[in-house]
Amino acid sequence: MAANTAENFPELKNDLMLRAARGEKTERVPVWVMRQAGRYLEEFRAMRAENEFFKVCQTPELACEVTLQPIRRFQLDAAIIFSDILVVPQALGMTVEMIPGKGPSFPEPLKLPEDLSKLDKDVDVNKTLGYVFDAITLTRHKLEGKVPLIGFSGAPWTLMCYMIEGGGSESMSKPKQWLYKYEEASHQLLNILTKVIIDYLVGQVIAGAQLLQVFESHAGHLCARTFNTFALPYLSIIARQVEEKVRAQGKEPVPMIIFAKGAHYAIEDLAQSGYEVVGLDWTVNPKTARHQTQGKVTLQGNMDPGALYASKEEIRTIVREMLEQFGTQQHIANLGHGIYPTIDPDHVEAFVDAVHSISEEINLDSKKKN
Repeated sequence: MAANTAENFPELKNDLMLRAARGEKTERVPVWVMRQAGRYLEEFRAMRAENEFFKVCQTPELACEVTLQPIRRFQLDAAIIFSDILVVPQALGMTVEMIPGKGPSFPEPLKLPEDLSKLDKDVDVNKTLGYVFDAITLTRHKLEGKVPLIGFSGAPWTLMCYMIEGGGSESMSKPKQWLYKYEEASHQLLNILTKVIIDYLVGQVIAGAQLLQVFESHAGHLCARTFNTFALPYLSIIARQVEEKVRAQGKEPVPMIIFAKGAHYAIEDLAQSGYEVVGLDWTVNPKTARHQTQGKVTLQGNMDPGALYASKEEIRTIVREMLEQFGTQQHIANLGHGIYPTIDPDHVEAFVDAVHSISEEINLDSKKKN
């Protein structure tokens, strides 16, 4: 059998993250970091100096190498494939550029409902996004079973934001205008995106992804009413249909994580939307979230990314407080958003080590008391 097929993966040696995601007992809290393969790492900056951003995403060998960089450095409990949420709009035929110092830019954003006709609605993800699947399969082999591999996608509302706004924005006023002015067209676009996202996530599982995260990064621009109309129903459809379609292909479904940044108003609903794990941003009180979710799901998060600027001693103190609030079961430690590019990697190591050692200590103390 060929070395890099999706059937002969090395045996997984560290299943801590998978057990935590399924709500099973863990001896310590698993930890990974959003944007753990990123500009704070010298080796990532060296790679990017020679290669344009989307070239890295679209070249399986480069995407694999970048994915492995933080795994070589830190005792993380998961890798996440290096890619970008905006590969989905690209698959739909839109041009996306990554402008240095500015971020993503769409030269021709959607302005009116009739612009939806420009989108390629019959997307074959194996053709348009096959490079992601190839990167996942290659990375599963190169990881040699050290940790599980996470696949991901942007959520429909978040992708709609970029496609209409044309890039980042403090208000996302253009896509929000669509929700009130062009409600039917908004649902049409969200449905188009949902269909592609489902196929894309299923393809990632077939290629070897062992968990999936859906990034609803712009949930904070919505109120509870608009979230319940334009975001939550599509998130639920994705969770349900990905599971069904993976099973239909003869594969076991993988745990799914929903990270809806700014959706503090929707934690109870998210806990019942079909995802095994609900990610929390750093503004959410873990004890409140535990009360709201009633043990239905594992929680992920949620240290303030800025806390990595603190001394290593203070990072340990902050981690201890976080773990005491979450508890050490049904918890995956992470930041409450992506890591900042100016963070010292040594402080990431301190964060990872603190999560492992302190959670083990709490578990041992708990065992002694019982």
